[in-house]
Amino acid sequence: MITLVLVGIGTGNPEHLTLQAIRELNAADLILIPSKGTQKADLAELRHTICAQVVTNSATRMVTFDMPRRDATHPDYHKGVDNWHEAIAQIWQETITTHLTQHSQQDCIVALLVWGDPALYDSTLRIASRLSPPPRAVRSVPGIMSLNMLAAAHTIALNDIGAPFVVTTGRQLRDHGWPQGADTVVVMLDGECSFQQIDTKNVTIYWGAYVGMAEQILLSGPLEQVGQRIITTRADARAQHGWIMDIYLLRRQPSA
Repeated sequence: MITLVLVGIGTGNPEHLTLQAIRELNAADLILIPSKGTQKADLAELRHTICAQVVTNSATRMVTFDMPRRDATHPDYHKGVDNWHEAIAQIWQETITTHLTQHSQQDCIVALLVWGDPALYDSTLRIASRLSPPPRAVRSVPGIMSLNMLAAAHTIALNDIGAPFVVTTGRQLRDHGWPQGADTVVVMLDGECSFQQIDTKNVTIYWGAYVGMAEQILLSGPLEQVGQRIITTRADARAQHGWIMDIYLLRRQPSA
């Protein structure tokens, strides 16, 4: 019987961890750290760095496990994701069972560090529900979201006065265009620079990669002027680091 704690770590800057996050990590018996291969080795290293800075409990163990890859060629996107989540849950369970003694499994806390916040475009909570046997309890510790960091980095407000904004994905923007009912759109999980698929007239973009991290890159301006620069900069950054995390806000002049 375990308690599973999903700890939001924001964009990976140790200074952005909440006091609650630090307390939960220090209360954990086991912290699971995913490895996504050599190209993304610095992501695992960053998690280790965070733990080294904030975890003072010498009894807390940190264990790295190999993260399964999603089959991006699967003809059914949702089925492919479902299979991937099932494989991750199985790896979690195997790692927990291997690294906790039978005695300690009766009453222990297992923590995972989650980029951003576990509640926003992250599947950790859904994966946790697949564990068998299920945890005795699951706790979610909120983290600073990337859209908060993007707005802070560009010193802008996420919304206009009294106006809504929409948070969506690159896939949704490509497939369905500009969401109805809002003149401000925040786009996440976009590996294809999907802003290329919309009308750029009167649209301003605020783009950021590695937001809040030492590698942070920020670009902004009229989309029709800076769009290509963002595409080139993103490609160069991904080639340099082997991975990229980016997010952007699109704002168009409201209809008259």
